[in-house]
Amino acid sequence: MDGGGGGGGGGANYNPRTVEEVFRDFKGRRTAMIKALTNDVEEFYQQCDPEKENLCLYGFPNEKWEVNLPAEEVPPEIPEPALGINFARDGMQEKDWLSLVAVHSDAWLLSVAFYFGARFGFDKADRKRLFTMINDLPTIYEVVTGSAKKQTKEKSSAQNKSKSGAKARGTEAVKYSKQAKDEDEGLEEDDDEHTFCGACGEKYIENDELWILCETCHKWFHGKCVKVTPSRAQHIKEYKCPSCCNKKPRT
Repeated sequence: MDGGGGGGGGGANYNPRTVEEVFRDFKGRRTAMIKALTNDVEEFYQQCDPEKENLCLYGFPNEKWEVNLPAEEVPPEIPEPALGINFARDGMQEKDWLSLVAVHSDAWLLSVAFYFGARFGFDKADRKRLFTMINDLPTIYEVVTGSAKKQTKEKSSAQNKSKSGAKARGTEAVKYSKQAKDEDEGLEEDDDEHTFCGACGEKYIENDELWILCETCHKWFHGKCVKVTPSRAQHIKEYKCPSCCNKKPRT
């Protein structure tokens, strides 16, 4: 896995040196961890066996994630994620456990990004630019759990876009951004600014990419993030995202 194995996530041969490189590294790791806590949540849950040793959730720059033991060397090549996330798995409600892992994952991403910034001498302006770029993205916690304020905005945005987006067999689940724009000139810009992909967390931008709405959690997703093609979308009457499909009661 590029970006180091379960004990490092960085490695001597991987050192992003510019603000853009560090931000790209941040986004790759962030996307990976969001996948673990949303689309791949069942696999992630199973790997975090409380009977195993202290485990960490690693996100890598190539957007892959891994549950593994921490680095053996002290100090490690880069900051380490929260240790022992598996021990609390069966002692909490699943959503609370995932929320806790998400919070620690956010903290780890920031520590890694600013570790690189410190290591390669980012000045005040570079640090501010890096933080601004990071802060424009929702946190992992916000993507995984949302907040009352954010969900209200998302629902409002979803309702507006549903009316203006392309329709698949009478459903309002699918939209193409360009068509949405052409069909509804009155759609307020603020709605787009508060819509994020429920899988990768990227903000909605105006282009020709396919987006699809989950009728259960009312979140929008890039078609590519949930493996829905335009042709397949035309045959979906009521879309349910992978996270909602995988939700099962825990005993």
